[in-house]
Amino acid sequence: MKVNFFVEDMLLFKYIGCATLAKTLYSALIEDDEPCLQVAWNSRGRDFDLVHYHTFGPLALANRAYSPGVKVLTAHSTPRLNIGNLAFFERLNRLYPEIYQGFDHIITISPLCDEEVREIAPDVPTTLIPNGVDRDKFRPDPEKRAAFRRNYGIGEDEWVVLTVAQQTPRKGIYDFLALSHEHTDTRFVWVGGFPYGRFSQDYSIIEEKKSRCGKNVIFTGFVDDITAAYCSADVFFMPSYAEGLPMVALEAFATGLPVVARKIPEFTGNFKETAVYFENLEEAGTLLEDRSLLEQHAALSRPFTEDYDIRKIAKLHINLYRELTGQ
Repeated sequence: MKVNFFVEDMLLFKYIGCATLAKTLYSALIEDDEPCLQVAWNSRGRDFDLVHYHTFGPLALANRAYSPGVKVLTAHSTPRLNIGNLAFFERLNRLYPEIYQGFDHIITISPLCDEEVREIAPDVPTTLIPNGVDRDKFRPDPEKRAAFRRNYGIGEDEWVVLTVAQQTPRKGIYDFLALSHEHTDTRFVWVGGFPYGRFSQDYSIIEEKKSRCGKNVIFTGFVDDITAAYCSADVFFMPSYAEGLPMVALEAFATGLPVVARKIPEFTGNFKETAVYFENLEEAGTLLEDRSLLEQHAALSRPFTEDYDIRKIAKLHINLYRELTGQ
């Protein structure tokens, strides 16, 4: 069985989550001992039994037009997730039904995502397979913790709150900034930037607000070793207003971090009692400093990711590929 992964992992798409997710899954598939599986990455060939798309930009749609194999899309993005993320989300969202209906099968990553896709493309069959995390790569590491803190001038005893996300309103950056002003004894670290550049929602406003941050705030932008960022933190903060099944949360859990997340169905439904949830800024600030409670939840974090191990998730994909190709 020959499978081609098609991912527009260049220019604006280089640092977005779907490209990272695709690479993680691709690596697990090529390491799998399935003897009849051959997996390629962005091949221009036409002799594939199945093409698995992880983005649906112009290059992906052009490839879909001439690829004879089964065409599968993972729905990393839905219209709901563009609101508060992209400046031109209304125009983009109108394209989803026609684009989604052009695939033979759609992989959804959460129950809510599955509901959305069924509404957008009711005639396209779906399979729910959650995102996965490489638990060998994302794990506690005292040496990485110390090195990251040294590199960014963070003291060994400082309490570090970490967020990994695009710098957009949907991701909760305004709440992150507000809390940093209220809790000046806490170090707030945000990893991630503007993958869509000036097309990102509120780009200029966010840049202006960042310029007025206190010394307790660090915006790292892209980092070479994201695992070190997780290792450096004491708590992972997820102020997002809307999500699918965010890989960053799975990475934080796998690293053993307690996760403080906004109380939205996407988080409560996926993470259950593993995470700690807040409904307003005051509650978030209190939870981020409740070290006893966070220690209890940290003990739940890494075990929670056992069912999301990328090797298990890869097997689910292989089973689906076989079903769709009849091999």
